[in-house]
Amino acid sequence: MNSPIKPAEYPWPDDRPYYSYTSYLREKYGGRVQKVSIHAGFTCPNRDGSIARGGCTFCNNESFTPSYCQPGDGITAQLDKGLAFLEKRYRRTKKFVGYFQSYTNTYGSLETIKSYYDEALAHPKIDGLVISTRPDCINEEQLDYLEELAKSKIIILEFGIESCFNDTLDRVNRGHSFEDAERAIKMAAGRGFHVGGHLLFGLPGDNRERLLSQADIISSLPLDSIKFHQLQIVKGTVMAKQYRVTPEMFDLFDKEEYVEFVIDFLERLRPDICVQRFISEAPPAIKLAPNWGNVRTDIIIKEIEQRMNERGAWQGRLYQS
Repeated sequence: MNSPIKPAEYPWPDDRPYYSYTSYLREKYGGRVQKVSIHAGFTCPNRDGSIARGGCTFCNNESFTPSYCQPGDGITAQLDKGLAFLEKRYRRTKKFVGYFQSYTNTYGSLETIKSYYDEALAHPKIDGLVISTRPDCINEEQLDYLEELAKSKIIILEFGIESCFNDTLDRVNRGHSFEDAERAIKMAAGRGFHVGGHLLFGLPGDNRERLLSQADIISSLPLDSIKFHQLQIVKGTVMAKQYRVTPEMFDLFDKEEYVEFVIDFLERLRPDICVQRFISEAPPAIKLAPNWGNVRTDIIIKEIEQRMNERGAWQGRLYQS
């Protein structure tokens, strides 16, 4: 086995102790690339009865969908509304990408998804697309189309992995296996667009040791980036009902514990996988647990970086290829 990556050999361009998505974008595109969310009206196969009904037990799209995203408004209108807000907030941003975020955004025929994607890309201020989907809802024909788009546009395809363990995926009614995720990521890799994944930490049945073991599994996949989300219990979900009846089935992270866990995970993660996100933020009005107070995301990121420096930790320190 190779020796661990040393700090002097960081494969990323800034002085953070991990490979941040911000530094990746700055290096590749010269600055900030801002997402403009789009709700295209897709559903999911574990909602419409194709695989199951009810959706994932943790999912409530209100927890992350901006108020301007109403599928009845159409793609162009949503982009106009989003840009009107985001251009004022992020005045230095030079590139904007349409973010197909809600539900499963490749769950349809090629003709259907092309009509949505092409409309978004026709907007004069949109430089590309970020597409969030399930790993069991992608095929070679769709990937060929994205590969062609990537020759002239920014294309980022994000797969909801959520867990590397099939019993956990079954427990939350995910409706696909980890093998589906593995297959989809390998199918998408090497086509000229960015391939990312999502992991959800703290699902029922996953202890800390088991969660941490996923770092090796994720590192073995041809991923360009990863998003970390801590489990939150939000209203309007099956998990909210479970939490009210049997809260003992959940082992939710407190903030300090999560900071230390993320660092442990990063030390085992392949150093050339950039980290898009460390935490998720559900609106306080719909969040039941855990209660971290009104701590902003940027403050938690600073805490992670500070603790990494205090611990002498860096991404990939314990990674073995």
